Amino acid sequence: MRVLKCDCSKGLNDNCIQAAMAAAEDIAAGNLIVYPTDTVYGIGADIYNEVAVKNLYLAKRRPFDMALSVAVADRKMMESVAILNETADKLIKAFLPGPLTIIIKKNPEVPDIVTAGSQKVGIRIPDHPIALEIARRSGPIVATSANIHFQPDAIDIGMATAALGNSVSTYIDAGHSPSGKPSTIIWIKDKEYEIIRQGPITEDMIKEVLQC
Repeated sequence: MRVLKCDCSKGLNDNCIQAAMAAAEDIAAGNLIVYPTDTVYGIGADIYNEVAVKNLYLAKRRPFDMALSVAVADRKMMESVAILNETADKLIKAFLPGPLTIIIKKNPEVPDIVTAGSQKVGIRIPDHPIALEIARRSGPIVATSANIHFQPDAIDIGMATAALGNSVSTYIDAGHSPSGKPSTIIWIKDKEYEIIRQGPITEDMIKEVLQC
C-alpha cells in the first residue's frame, strides 16, 4: 500500500503524471487503486480483469448482484464499453466530462461480473485530470466510491485508506473532493429515460438538453 500525493488544482504537473502512471501500472498488474474524481474518491480496477473486479467487490464488501459503474477518458473509449444512441449523445455533449453516469446497453466484451449479469452498463467521463489521465493510460476502469458498502463516500484520502487499507495497492491523494457528492445516474431506454439517483445534474437540466 502506497499513498502518492499530488496537487492538480492547476492541471496536470509532472508529479501528477507520475502518480497517474503508477496507478495505471498497478491496474495493468491486476491491482486495485483509489483515485480522485470530480465527485468523490473512487476505487478502480481493469474492467476486463475479472479477478481484479472480484477483489474490488470483496474489498468494498459489496454484493456481487450490484453492478459497478465504469470510468472512461473520452467518447471513443465510451463506445468500446457501451452502445450509444441519440439520447446518450445529447447528454454526453452537454454534461461530460462531468458528474453524470449514463446507464445504457453494454458491449458484449464487458464481463458480466462488472454489470452483475445485466446487459446494461453505467458509464461516465469524470471531470478530473487525474482520473482522465489514468483512464487514458489504462483503458476503462471501475468507477465506484472508495468506501465499504453502505458506509459514507470517501471525500478525502484518509477516509479511503481507513475503509480499504491494504486491499488497495496505490492511493492517489489529490486533496478534498471538489464536490463531495456522487454523480447523477440516468438510465436511458431508447428515447425515454429514468433518473436513478439525483446528483449535481438535475432532472430539469437533463430535460432542457433532451428537448432541444
